[in-house]
Amino acid sequence: MKISETIDEVKKELSGDEHMLASAFKIEKLYKKHKFKLFAVVGLAVAYFGGTTIMESIAQGKRESANTALLTLESDAKNAKALDTLKTNNPALFELFTYQEALKNADTAKLKTLSSSKNPIIADISNYHLAVIEGKEAKSNFYGDVAKVYNASLDIKAGKIADAKYELELIDEASPAYNISKMIKHYSIKGK
Repeated sequence: MKISETIDEVKKELSGDEHMLASAFKIEKLYKKHKFKLFAVVGLAVAYFGGTTIMESIAQGKRESANTALLTLESDAKNAKALDTLKTNNPALFELFTYQEALKNADTAKLKTLSSSKNPIIADISNYHLAVIEGKEAKSNFYGDVAKVYNASLDIKAGKIADAKYELELIDEASPAYNISKMIKHYSIKGK
Protein backbone atom coordinates (compact mmCIF):
# COMPACT_ATOMS: atom_id res chain seq x y z
CA MET A 1 0.00 0.00 0.00
CA LYS A 2 2.77 2.32 0.63
CA ILE A 3 4.00 2.27 -2.95
CA SER A 4 0.54 3.06 -4.34
CA GLU A 5 0.10 5.89 -1.85
CA THR A 6 3.48 7.31 -2.82
CA ILE A 7 2.59 7.11 -6.51
CA ASP A 8 -0.68 8.97 -5.83
CA GLU A 9 1.20 11.66 -3.95
CA VAL A 10 3.71 12.05 -6.76
CA LYS A 11 0.85 12.33 -9.26
CA LYS A 12 -0.79 15.04 -7.16
CA GLU A 13 2.49 16.94 -6.89
CA LEU A 14 3.12 16.69 -10.61
CA SER A 15 -0.43 17.83 -11.31
CA GLY A 16 0.06 20.86 -9.00
CA ASP A 17 3.40 21.65 -10.65
CA GLU A 18 1.78 21.29 -14.05
CA HIS A 19 -0.94 23.83 -13.09
CA MET A 20 1.67 26.23 -11.72
CA LEU A 21 3.76 25.91 -14.90
CA ALA A 22 0.66 26.46 -17.05
CA SER A 23 -0.16 29.59 -15.03
CA ALA A 24 3.40 30.85 -15.44
CA PHE A 25 3.17 30.39 -19.21
CA LYS A 26 -0.16 32.26 -19.29
CA ILE A 27 1.34 35.14 -17.29
CA GLU A 28 4.38 35.23 -19.59
CA LYS A 29 2.16 35.26 -22.66
CA LEU A 30 0.02 38.04 -21.14
CA TYR A 31 3.17 40.01 -20.22
CA LYS A 32 4.58 39.75 -23.74
CA LYS A 33 1.27 40.85 -25.20
CA HIS A 34 0.82 43.91 -22.91
CA LYS A 35 4.36 44.83 -21.84
CA PHE A 36 4.35 48.24 -23.58
CA LYS A 37 1.08 49.18 -21.93
CA LEU A 38 2.41 48.03 -18.56
CA PHE A 39 5.62 50.04 -18.96
CA ALA A 40 3.59 53.07 -20.03
CA VAL A 41 1.36 52.87 -16.93
CA VAL A 42 4.33 52.43 -14.60
CA GLY A 43 6.21 55.26 -16.36
CA LEU A 44 3.23 57.60 -16.09
CA ALA A 45 2.80 56.80 -12.40
CA VAL A 46 6.48 57.49 -11.71
CA ALA A 47 6.35 60.73 -13.74
CA TYR A 48 3.18 61.88 -11.95
CA PHE A 49 4.49 61.27 -8.44
CA GLY A 50 7.91 62.66 -9.31
CA GLY A 51 6.37 65.78 -10.87
CA THR A 52 4.07 66.30 -7.90
CA THR A 53 7.01 66.06 -5.52
CA ILE A 54 9.07 68.53 -7.55
CA MET A 55 6.18 71.03 -7.82
CA GLU A 56 5.54 70.83 -4.08
CA SER A 57 9.22 71.44 -3.28
CA ILE A 58 9.23 74.48 -5.62
CA ALA A 59 6.08 75.85 -3.94
CA GLN A 60 7.61 75.24 -0.50
CA GLY A 61 10.75 77.13 -1.57
CA LYS A 62 8.63 80.08 -2.73
CA ARG A 63 6.72 80.13 0.57
CA GLU A 64 9.94 80.10 2.58
CA SER A 65 11.45 82.83 0.43
CA ALA A 66 8.33 85.00 0.79
CA ASN A 67 8.28 84.49 4.56
CA THR A 68 11.94 85.44 4.84
CA ALA A 69 11.28 88.56 2.74
CA LEU A 70 8.32 89.49 4.96
CA LEU A 71 10.44 89.14 8.10
CA THR A 72 13.06 91.37 6.51
CA LEU A 73 10.39 93.94 5.62
CA GLU A 74 9.10 93.96 9.19
CA SER A 75 12.43 95.43 10.29
CA ASP A 76 13.21 97.41 7.09
CA ALA A 77 10.07 98.33 5.13
CA LYS A 78 12.07 100.07 2.40
CA ASN A 79 14.18 97.02 1.43
CA ALA A 80 13.67 96.87 -2.35
CA LYS A 81 15.08 93.37 -2.76
CA ALA A 82 12.76 91.95 -0.09
CA LEU A 83 9.78 93.80 -1.63
CA ASP A 84 10.54 92.34 -5.04
CA THR A 85 11.00 88.84 -3.60
CA LEU A 86 7.69 89.07 -1.73
CA LYS A 87 5.88 90.41 -4.80
CA THR A 88 7.27 87.61 -7.00
CA ASN A 89 6.78 84.69 -4.61
CA ASN A 90 3.52 85.61 -2.86
CA PRO A 91 1.52 88.44 -4.49
CA ALA A 92 -1.35 88.17 -1.99
CA LEU A 93 1.00 88.61 0.97
CA PHE A 94 2.67 91.50 -0.86
CA GLU A 95 -0.70 93.25 -1.21
CA LEU A 96 -1.43 92.69 2.46
CA PHE A 97 1.95 94.15 3.44
CA THR A 98 1.41 97.11 1.09
CA TYR A 99 -2.03 97.68 2.64
CA GLN A 100 -0.53 97.61 6.13
CA GLU A 101 2.16 100.13 5.15
CA ALA A 102 -0.37 102.37 3.37
CA LEU A 103 -2.50 102.50 6.53
CA LYS A 104 0.51 103.27 8.71
CA ASN A 105 1.51 106.18 6.48
CA ALA A 106 -2.03 107.23 5.42
CA ASP A 107 -0.87 106.80 1.83
CA THR A 108 -3.97 107.46 -0.27
CA ALA A 109 -2.19 106.70 -3.57
CA LYS A 110 -1.37 103.14 -2.48
CA LEU A 111 -4.85 102.67 -1.05
CA LYS A 112 -6.38 103.78 -4.37
CA THR A 113 -4.22 101.24 -6.17
CA LEU A 114 -5.17 98.51 -3.70
CA SER A 115 -8.87 99.34 -3.96
CA SER A 116 -8.80 97.90 -7.48
CA SER A 117 -7.09 94.69 -6.38
CA LYS A 118 -8.25 91.31 -7.65
CA ASN A 119 -8.42 90.16 -4.03
CA PRO A 120 -11.94 91.22 -2.92
CA ILE A 121 -11.00 91.54 0.76
CA ILE A 122 -8.01 93.81 0.11
CA ALA A 123 -10.04 95.87 -2.38
CA ASP A 124 -12.94 96.32 0.05
CA ILE A 125 -10.96 97.25 3.15
CA SER A 126 -8.65 99.52 1.13
CA ASN A 127 -11.66 101.32 -0.29
CA TYR A 128 -13.13 101.70 3.22
CA HIS A 129 -9.95 103.13 4.72
CA LEU A 130 -9.42 105.42 1.74
CA ALA A 131 -12.90 106.88 2.32
CA VAL A 132 -12.18 107.34 6.03
CA ILE A 133 -8.84 109.07 5.39
CA GLU A 134 -10.43 111.35 2.79
CA GLY A 135 -13.44 112.04 5.05
CA LYS A 136 -15.94 110.67 2.53
CA GLU A 137 -18.89 108.32 2.95
CA ALA A 138 -17.67 104.73 3.28
CA LYS A 139 -19.14 101.50 1.97
CA SER A 140 -17.82 98.08 2.87
CA ASN A 141 -18.92 94.48 2.85
CA PHE A 142 -16.45 93.50 5.56
CA TYR A 143 -16.79 96.60 7.75
CA GLY A 144 -20.50 97.02 6.98
CA ASP A 145 -21.85 98.14 10.36
CA VAL A 146 -18.70 100.05 11.27
CA ALA A 147 -19.04 101.93 7.97
CA LYS A 148 -22.64 102.77 8.89
CA VAL A 149 -21.52 104.18 12.26
CA TYR A 150 -18.80 106.18 10.48
CA ASN A 151 -21.28 107.49 7.90
CA ALA A 152 -23.69 108.45 10.68
CA SER A 153 -20.90 110.42 12.38
CA LEU A 154 -20.28 112.27 9.11
CA ASP A 155 -24.01 113.03 8.85
CA ILE A 156 -24.08 114.34 12.43
CA LYS A 157 -21.11 116.62 11.72
CA ALA A 158 -22.89 117.89 8.60
CA GLY A 159 -26.11 118.50 10.57
CA LYS A 160 -28.06 115.78 8.74
CA ILE A 161 -29.60 114.24 11.85
CA ALA A 162 -32.39 112.37 10.04
CA ASP A 163 -29.87 110.72 7.70
CA ALA A 164 -27.66 109.77 10.65
CA LYS A 165 -30.61 108.27 12.51
CA TYR A 166 -31.65 106.27 9.44
CA GLU A 167 -28.07 104.98 8.98
CA LEU A 168 -27.89 103.86 12.62
CA GLU A 169 -31.30 102.18 12.42
CA LEU A 170 -29.93 99.87 9.73
CA ILE A 171 -27.58 98.22 12.24
CA ASP A 172 -28.90 94.87 13.49
CA GLU A 173 -29.13 94.14 17.23
CA ALA A 174 -26.87 91.10 16.78
CA SER A 175 -24.06 93.28 15.43
CA PRO A 176 -21.11 94.18 17.66
CA ALA A 177 -21.56 97.80 16.48
CA TYR A 178 -25.15 97.90 17.76
CA ASN A 179 -24.24 99.20 21.24
CA ILE A 180 -22.12 101.95 19.71
CA SER A 181 -25.00 102.97 17.44
CA LYS A 182 -27.34 102.91 20.41
CA MET A 183 -25.06 105.23 22.39
CA ILE A 184 -24.69 107.60 19.44
CA LYS A 185 -28.46 107.72 19.01
CA HIS A 186 -28.95 108.36 22.71
CA TYR A 187 -26.29 111.03 23.26
CA SER A 188 -26.13 112.74 19.88
CA ILE A 189 -29.48 112.40 18.15
CA LYS A 190 -32.13 111.91 20.85
CA GLY A 191 -32.66 115.55 21.66
CA LYS A 192 -32.68 116.70 18.04
